[in-house]
Amino acid sequence: MLKGLGGLGDMAKMMKAAQEMQTKMAELQQTLATTIVEGESGAGLVKATATAKGTLTGLDIDPSIFNSEEKEVVEDLILAAIKDAQEKALEKTKEETQKLTQEMGLPAGMELPV
Repeated sequence: MLKGLGGLGDMAKMMKAAQEMQTKMAELQQTLATTIVEGESGAGLVKATATAKGTLTGLDIDPSIFNSEEKEVVEDLILAAIKDAQEKALEKTKEETQKLTQEMGLPAGMELPV
């Protein structure tokens, strides 16, 4: 009489798993927004900080590099530090996303939207 209802249990499990994933993704988003990474260039003369989501939050420049004759070098160092911070942010995002997919038993290499 109720043979067709057997699939409802599976559907309930899927819905619960989807809700759990949604909660964990929201937590991951929050973690990435508050995790700070630091990029640098010029052996640490220029440092850029960013969130793991890639938002630049700070820039620290050693005053010793301020020389009007080397303006282009300073600009290159600043850009390199920012790029380094952004690359580290991307790496951190991938790392945290992989942890989440493993915790949830999802296939290795599956990419979640972050």
